[in-house]
Amino acid sequence: MSVDDDLPEADRVEGAPHPRETVTLYGHAQAEADFLDAFNSDRLHHGWLISGAEGVGKATLAWRIARFLLATPMDDGDSLFGAPPAPTSLDISPDHPVAHRVAALSDPGLFLMRRAYDHKKKGLKTVITVDEVRKMKSFFGLSATDGGRRVAIIDSADEMNPSAANAVLKLLEEPPANTTLLLISHQPSRLLPTIRSRCRALRLGTLAPQDMADALHQAGVELDDHQALAALSGGSVGAAVRLANLGGEALYRDLIALFHDLPQLDRPKALALAQSVVGKAAADRFDLMLNLLDLFMTRLARSGAGALPDPQAAQGEAELMARLCPDAHSARIWAQTAQELGARVRRGHAVNLDPAALILDTVLRIDQTAASLAAR
Repeated sequence: MSVDDDLPEADRVEGAPHPRETVTLYGHAQAEADFLDAFNSDRLHHGWLISGAEGVGKATLAWRIARFLLATPMDDGDSLFGAPPAPTSLDISPDHPVAHRVAALSDPGLFLMRRAYDHKKKGLKTVITVDEVRKMKSFFGLSATDGGRRVAIIDSADEMNPSAANAVLKLLEEPPANTTLLLISHQPSRLLPTIRSRCRALRLGTLAPQDMADALHQAGVELDDHQALAALSGGSVGAAVRLANLGGEALYRDLIALFHDLPQLDRPKALALAQSVVGKAAADRFDLMLNLLDLFMTRLARSGAGALPDPQAAQGEAELMARLCPDAHSARIWAQTAQELGARVRRGHAVNLDPAALILDTVLRIDQTAASLAAR
């Protein structure tokens, strides 16, 4: 296995270093400590399920664990000087040979399972197929002769089709010797219960603003307002990088400005905003705007339940939300509206509805909800 610079990688966030190239993990010291405790007490499970929201550092943790395991000699009990001291960190020097090999995907003890590139269709496959599991099983067979540790990373386990999931389950039930499987999952509830039950769980939470700022700095993303980005990204570095690359902060400010006078919507301004997502080149902006509209309604509903936005993602956001959603009743209405509009958007996507029409329809429904609440 090696890196092919000409092919896209299913597990890479555009605009950010790949997790295997990321040295420091921010905000998840407890998860690292839990793994080290298991390692040092000879309770190293063969399967680990690393779960949490997208972009919070799950893959970075998996690659740190992989480098650590491959660079740490196995204790065969024959040392004349006794066992080495227990490691206190997962840190491996970037100059270590294992670190270089892992970065190049050339370490003989490492296997990465992810969505493969389809050369016929010239794009990434939509799922991880059983063929990838077969390659992993062949890797285990070929690499067994050296007797060293082997590590397999599955990123992400959520993307396995049923055949692949069942094949991985068999590996977890009868794991190869000296092998550690690291399963990355954004939604572990979607995995087979039997897969979850055969793995030790490491659950990662979202990042605090300072951890987010440090992680973004490491990824090469420099912004003036990390507080706003942390609010919009939900503590996910991956989401924050995408927002930064697509101008998500500015777009959210535009939405807050558009909704400032609800239920007296400025329709020409709404139409201009909707027209800005038309065209193939604006496809990413279209998806981002839909996500931000959904986020706006979610934050609106939470404000009515007593959780005003803190920090604010745009100037005047807290004042606007306090006016539009002043109580629990309003919060329930906005939550219901968000759910209904989410279903409408999915149907619109399914029938290839015009992006501008879909955005405008969503904005008008938000205006109608604001009007009905103001009239009561």
